[in-house]
Amino acid sequence: MRIVTAEQSREMDRVAIEERKIPSTDLMERAAAAVADEVMALMGDTPGRVVCFCGPGSNGGDGVACARLLLEAGFEVRCVLVGSHEKMTMDTRAMEAKLAAAGGKLEPFQPDDGAFAVWCLECGAMVDAIFGTGLRRGVEGDALTAIHMMNTCDIPVVSADIPSGVETDTGRVLGAAVEAAATVTFTLPKVGHFVGKGGLHTGKLVVADIGIPADLVNGADCPVCSVGEGEARFPRRPLDAHKGDFGKCYILGGSVGYSGAPVLAAQAAVRSGAGLVTVGVPAPVWPVAAAKLEEAMPYPLPAGKEGQLSLEAGEAVHGRLDGCGVCLIGPGLGRGNGVSAVVRQLLREIHVPVVLDADGINALERHIDVLDERKGLHTILTPHDGEFARLGGDLSGGDRLGEARRFAMEHGCCLVLKGHGTITAFPDGTAYVNTTGNPGMAKGGSGDVLSGIILSLLGQGMPARQAVPLAVWLHGAAGDLCAAEIGEYGMTPSDLVAALPRVIRMHME
Repeated sequence: MRIVTAEQSREMDRVAIEERKIPSTDLMERAAAAVADEVMALMGDTPGRVVCFCGPGSNGGDGVACARLLLEAGFEVRCVLVGSHEKMTMDTRAMEAKLAAAGGKLEPFQPDDGAFAVWCLECGAMVDAIFGTGLRRGVEGDALTAIHMMNTCDIPVVSADIPSGVETDTGRVLGAAVEAAATVTFTLPKVGHFVGKGGLHTGKLVVADIGIPADLVNGADCPVCSVGEGEARFPRRPLDAHKGDFGKCYILGGSVGYSGAPVLAAQAAVRSGAGLVTVGVPAPVWPVAAAKLEEAMPYPLPAGKEGQLSLEAGEAVHGRLDGCGVCLIGPGLGRGNGVSAVVRQLLREIHVPVVLDADGINALERHIDVLDERKGLHTILTPHDGEFARLGGDLSGGDRLGEARRFAMEHGCCLVLKGHGTITAFPDGTAYVNTTGNPGMAKGGSGDVLSGIILSLLGQGMPARQAVPLAVWLHGAAGDLCAAEIGEYGMTPSDLVAALPRVIRMHME
């Protein structure tokens, strides 16, 4: 699914209105109808009370028109203006006139009106149409009060286009934002529905067609997309296939005290379809890995007295890497100087695609030049926020998507920035925002499972642009299946691995 910025959305609207001569009020009526439909679906068959909080701009016009439609459908509606009447747009004024003709009224928002507050507490739903996609500054004044009222009444809120208070292009919360039960957005979803805190405020996302011509929508240049249920597909395998057809994958990981990480990665690679998986671990870890891995092939590597790889391990890795099409470096390696030196040496010398996770990423701290030497899609990094910061990433401004894209373009790599709404960014500036996953996956080992899936899909011959976003989606979808069956508290990374085949089977081409 393609995702647009606020500017792209405004430009589509402008062309539709100014060049295609579609009346702007027609677009507003359709937007309002979509919001009203969601309110009615939320409340059920029996009309009840609804309050619509409307700003003076176009988003407010959607809310005023929605209030009229609900009034005409038999609902008891109060429509309040949060802002200045003098700043109302022409379209919003037109909707106010139609509301009055239907017997309604656009009343001023009076935060200290106790009777209004009591009336709101008996509502079945609220409509948020204060700001829309144009917000650029912190929320204050009456708007801040209205948002707090919506968030504290324990009444479901339907937001028009985007929850008020969320910055459209970053997902940042600008002081405060509506916590919507559902958001009805228009034409295409926006970045802020998925990334940053905006993804936590959106609730159920409904994308409504309001009549923008299809050629304008399909012709929009959208560098940011999401992988949804409909896009996730896994190819069927030929009947005469053999194990060599599905990838020879190599994993380098493990250290004393961290033997589970490479094991989880290997199990995930096998369960997501890899043909052959070789696992190099320090010699003291090998007995543990050999006992746990029946389908993968672990073998011992030279180790120092701390139970980590020694400098001699690099040469031994080269011998087993021959014939492998992709390599994963990092799960559980540890952060010793010798280990980091081995990782950097391998990155300079090997030419197959490399997935870097955990301590493989940490080895690049203050050595980003090693990454820069590996141009193209030959390096996939999977950092969490802390690891990303050690690479030089800066998330202090709250723009995760923008910073992930900047880093991938600057360093010529594929970056998987893990977290809620995991972002996969490519060197050309394109990016994917993930839509699967849940808090039950916030456990040690989940990242190792993800790196194993990425390794597996790359090893099976999928192009990186397909394999990496699909692996992130599959990882989250397996987590969602586990949460549904086991619950978020008790699910483990091993449960994710076990769920992978079922999710893949449900999404075969």
